[in-house]
Amino acid sequence: MNKIILITGGERSGKSSFAEQTALSLSPNPVYLATARVWDDEFRERVRQHQLRRGPEWTNIEEELEISKHNVNGRVVLIDCVTLWCTNFFYRDQQRAEQDTAWVRQCLDDLKSEFDRFTAQDATFIFVTNEIGMGGVSANALQRRFTDLQGWVNQYIASKADEVTLMVSGIPVKIK
Repeated sequence: MNKIILITGGERSGKSSFAEQTALSLSPNPVYLATARVWDDEFRERVRQHQLRRGPEWTNIEEELEISKHNVNGRVVLIDCVTLWCTNFFYRDQQRAEQDTAWVRQCLDDLKSEFDRFTAQDATFIFVTNEIGMGGVSANALQRRFTDLQGWVNQYIASKADEVTLMVSGIPVKIK
């Protein structure tokens, strides 16, 4: 049963809705693993809107870092989203995130290890992520470090994935 699906694209491209539809097509009672940390009131409202879309058939789990501590054997689990998960790892130590370029490699290693432990379970995994590096190169060094981290994590997950879909303006484009 072990299968990894990656759904990627820009912000508001329809990734989460497509991922939810995919999960429901594979299971009548999927797991929704939310990695978000609520940073402010506007983001709290975004989370609320996501929650309103889902019905009682979903098992909801909130986990900012250690997704592997949750047993999802035999389940279809949607992880939304990798970008927020990376953000949580990156900002575990804000001073290092802001000043230490080696911090990106440490976060990358930690994320890969956590991903590998989590996906070692016998389950179907649907990861949602953002393609944040499709625009220009940021003038901000911190943003460039985070973009590097996000891009490398996306590449790692895509290399392990059985299927990869790019969402473009609400349209799924099969990549792998």
